[in-house]
Amino acid sequence: MGKSNQFGASLFDHSADRDLLGLKPLAARMRPLSLSEFVGQEKILGPGSVLLRAIKADALPSFVLWGPPGSGKTTIALMISRTTRAFFAPLSAVTSGVADLRAVIAQARDLWITERRRTILFVDEVHRFNKAQQDVILPHVEEGTVILIGATTENPSFEVNSPLLSRARVFRLEPLSNFDLLSILNRAIGDEDHGLGKLKLNFSEDAMHLIANMASGDARQALNTLELVAQHVEKSDGAYGEITVEIVEKATQNRLPRYDKNADLHFDTISAFIKSMRASDPDATIYWLARMLEAGEDLMFIARRIVILAAEDIGLADPNALTVAIAAQQAAHLIGYPEAAIPLTEASLYMASAPKSNASYKALLFAKEEVKNGQQYSVPLHLRNPVTNLMKKMNYGENYKYPHEEEGHFSGQRNLPQEIISKRFYHPSKEGYEANIKKRLDEWWGSLRDKSDGSIT
Repeated sequence: MGKSNQFGASLFDHSADRDLLGLKPLAARMRPLSLSEFVGQEKILGPGSVLLRAIKADALPSFVLWGPPGSGKTTIALMISRTTRAFFAPLSAVTSGVADLRAVIAQARDLWITERRRTILFVDEVHRFNKAQQDVILPHVEEGTVILIGATTENPSFEVNSPLLSRARVFRLEPLSNFDLLSILNRAIGDEDHGLGKLKLNFSEDAMHLIANMASGDARQALNTLELVAQHVEKSDGAYGEITVEIVEKATQNRLPRYDKNADLHFDTISAFIKSMRASDPDATIYWLARMLEAGEDLMFIARRIVILAAEDIGLADPNALTVAIAAQQAAHLIGYPEAAIPLTEASLYMASAPKSNASYKALLFAKEEVKNGQQYSVPLHLRNPVTNLMKKMNYGENYKYPHEEEGHFSGQRNLPQEIISKRFYHPSKEGYEANIKKRLDEWWGSLRDKSDGSIT
């Protein structure tokens, strides 16, 4: 069994005074102590799963638990600390530094030499360790001095050094389902030793579902809300009748959505918003916009993404899209929140409902590829301005055809370097206004495009 130690007192004090149990938040009191009590995460802890077999066999590899708040990362670490025969040394990356890491590693060496006993180093919020701190761990994980278990809410691909990540498995934890949350809530309501069982609370089914919905997959938040409602009822008239949706709403007031402007949910939500507009799905577009607005997302960040999408994904299929996007950005900047949500909504729905074409964006990519990988060809003489007599003698501007002097204001003169005269970068789509552009260009250039010498009829 794991032992209490100087490194783990702040996270896993197994000998805590039980008289303090009632003073702890409900979420802390109801934390599962064994695998049999754990709810959810079937993909990584279900029967036959790799992690479950490793925990039961006490043969853990180094790994990282990646998941949103309240999904069970710390609880899994706590269960491991109670079942492993290895020395369990937990640290919080928020409060620990290189000196703490070196102390754990030195102790790990001593334990292995004297007792042939392994050491598990658990680092909560491992993403908060900088590169230098992570580098301290790396060689000792590689040689097996310590087994690393990291917990993080951030994408390990970005926050954990690649060499360290290559030596550790990543287990992705998902937000808990409402079914799992209801199971956790019901257990807390009925538990007389650690939960709210002694209060004999009677929640309506709808009230329970509301609490689960409000938690958005976060068990800690669900239990905190349950405790808040219980305290509200207890401090009211003392009559524990049925606790309804109305009582839950009154006790909780407004809640802020789970959102972190610097974390995965920030990037995931803006990605969903952009892809919904691109997919011409106005209902999804407005939902993801509302999620960001309610979370207090930067209005200019949202506006910039709308402007980019107008140019990249709509382009000339609807040239007005960029005008609408810029107008919404200017309006949002002018009036600020909350009224700024209105022009942003209008622009978002316009983008979602507009015809789509990325032909202009692709034209830029094709041209950049040619510029990057092709030769730097000379500007054709007829396109050069003959601003001096010497330039005129060198035939600058010779044979240039001024379009406005030609029939239909179109000269048909080719303007690419001769070496790539037949290259085409812009391929207009048949969507929206761009269909008109395609028709016009086909009428102008259709009979000329096959002339590799650049001549005109």
